[in-house]
Amino acid sequence: MEEINSIGSLGDILKTNSYPGRGIIIGASQSGTHAVVAYFIMGRSENSRNRIFVKDGDGIRTSAFEPSKLSDPTLVIYRAMRVLGNKTIVTNGDHTDTIYEGMDRQLTFEQALRIRDFEPDAPNYTPRISGIVHLCDSELNFNYALSIIKTDGGCPDSTNRFNFAYNNPCKGTGHFIHTYKHDGEPLPSFQGEPHFINICGDIDEFSNDVWNSLNEENKVSLYVRFIDIKSNTYEEKFVNKLRGD
Repeated sequence: MEEINSIGSLGDILKTNSYPGRGIIIGASQSGTHAVVAYFIMGRSENSRNRIFVKDGDGIRTSAFEPSKLSDPTLVIYRAMRVLGNKTIVTNGDHTDTIYEGMDRQLTFEQALRIRDFEPDAPNYTPRISGIVHLCDSELNFNYALSIIKTDGGCPDSTNRFNFAYNNPCKGTGHFIHTYKHDGEPLPSFQGEPHFINICGDIDEFSNDVWNSLNEENKVSLYVRFIDIKSNTYEEKFVNKLRGD
């Protein structure tokens, strides 16, 4: 994998958007030895903000920080990441399980998602975003894909499905997709292709850059995983605003 110049700064993208919602970042580390996966959540309501990321087997899930304040677990409590062999799945909802179960039955990433639509949270109709990392057998090679399922122009009767596939990314580059274009009433869905971004530093530097670039009032939690491409082992970092880690 050769290095090339990135066409976008992840920090700049986040700093200029007070509410991108939930976001998935996948790419290659600056060293080229690790696949990078990051997922963050934001919130405007007390129910959405009352969350942290916790470990769940080889993956992670959302959990209520104060269970007594959880008014509705629907759409906010789910497994956000699961591992199936040499594949790491990350999403912004319970379709993590849909993908995992579908691929376990030999469906492709895209086929597994065909039974799901956007979230039923009118009038926002939040998109379902997903990502998958697939480590290949050959040395230092991997591929990944991103998906978004959303309404057609806000129409609840129409569903648009977009899939983006990337093979053997260059060192220090990746892609970023998020649920909302920006803040608003209702919240406008993400549009266009995932942002092509640079990925700089080790796991601590990268995590700090993402977390510090997110809107202070709205950010909730961040999870970052650096996966060793050769061994499929990983290091991880949790950042939870309410827990102070």
